[in-house]
Amino acid sequence: MEARELTKANLKLLREQLDSGRMRAARLMIHSLHPSEVARLLESVPLRERAVLWEMVDADDEGDVLVEVADEVRDGLIEGMQTEDLIAATEGMEVDDLADLLIDLPETITQQVLQSLDGQDRERLRQVLAYDENSAGGLMNIDIVTVRPDVTLEVVARYLRARGDMPDGTDSIFVVNRKNEYQGALYLSRLLSNDPDVVVANVMSTQILPIPAHTPSAQVVWEFENRDLLSAPVVDDDYRVVGRITVDDVVDEIRDEAEHSFMSAAGLDEEFDMFAPVVKSATRRALWLGVNLCTAFLAAAVVDIFQTTLDKIVLLAVLMPVVPSMGGVAGNQSLTIITRAIALGQIDRSNARRILRKELLVGLLNGLGWAVVVAAFTYLWFGDMRIGGVIGAAMLINLFVAALAGFTIPLALKRMQIDPALAGGVVLTTVTDVIGYMTFLGLGAAFLL
Repeated sequence: MEARELTKANLKLLREQLDSGRMRAARLMIHSLHPSEVARLLESVPLRERAVLWEMVDADDEGDVLVEVADEVRDGLIEGMQTEDLIAATEGMEVDDLADLLIDLPETITQQVLQSLDGQDRERLRQVLAYDENSAGGLMNIDIVTVRPDVTLEVVARYLRARGDMPDGTDSIFVVNRKNEYQGALYLSRLLSNDPDVVVANVMSTQILPIPAHTPSAQVVWEFENRDLLSAPVVDDDYRVVGRITVDDVVDEIRDEAEHSFMSAAGLDEEFDMFAPVVKSATRRALWLGVNLCTAFLAAAVVDIFQTTLDKIVLLAVLMPVVPSMGGVAGNQSLTIITRAIALGQIDRSNARRILRKELLVGLLNGLGWAVVVAAFTYLWFGDMRIGGVIGAAMLINLFVAALAGFTIPLALKRMQIDPALAGGVVLTTVTDVIGYMTFLGLGAAFLL
């Protein structure tokens, strides 16, 4: 069964158990699920049921569940927990997961959590917290295994047996010198398949390049995608190994970025709580509704300038929505392509002019093609060649401008440190509406009156 279908099935079963008062069965079910599955259930139930469900979560699993839920849901759960319960929830957590959780805890509780750790874990945690959460250092896990290049594979094997448990997701061991500087990676497959007397330096791979700790998370995703990595070492400014990133960390980052882009298009936060209080949700959404209202009034003001023209030629009012609508679709296509190119690092000064030229030519070609179609259709509908010519010319101009706007708007927003996925659509709609109305009604006033 697919993960989504399994979540739906679990949610249905849980609700049946809660509604029928079978609390023991519900508690057993919760205990049998992975923390990520429990997190999805918590996000999918209203606040009252969520409180009941949270009480059923085993105390040993609370920290892992808190890491998995959306930020807003996590904040609500933390608010209802006692300080001692929060500290207990952090016990035994992986350092990288604990670092993610501490960001959302009150400062007083964070200090108590730090004091509850032993000296080694406290230092490891501070090492992770020293990096931005959206960087390689923020993504990394510092639980790593390193060996020297001048030892034999037999020595490495004995060391691993003596060490016991290996970090989850380990596919290779990092090779470092005496200064802990990265030298290469020893795949476990090579460790098992080569002669025990072979020296590590002779079988280690130097193809896995380390990722600097301050590398942005988007670049980390690019590295894993284009180099087909399962894991990668993270190094500091002195090339010393400080941690590793595994593919599961990257998958989480990809999911977060996808949710961010999707929700930002509507002016929302990807970490929202679906069951947040009505007033809180309405307040959050009101901002972008207000921005959209302002842009709508701007477009209406342009139409009002040509009110006399509309009074005399009523047919223009019938056809008026066509031009801005087509411009909006064409502009959004360019906007999406350029926003994606920015996210993937595919556009810079060296190729920006060529991309602009290509987008303008696409806009011009589509403008010419659809101008002919809409002019012919308008003539057949109303029997007036002049109106057909006016809407065709307006279509050509607006699709050309839409292509230009779709290219320039995300680049301009990026330079202003504004997420193109968040504001690009609103700005583009304003441009295509204003230019669409202005060209269509302006040409109508010039040639039809």
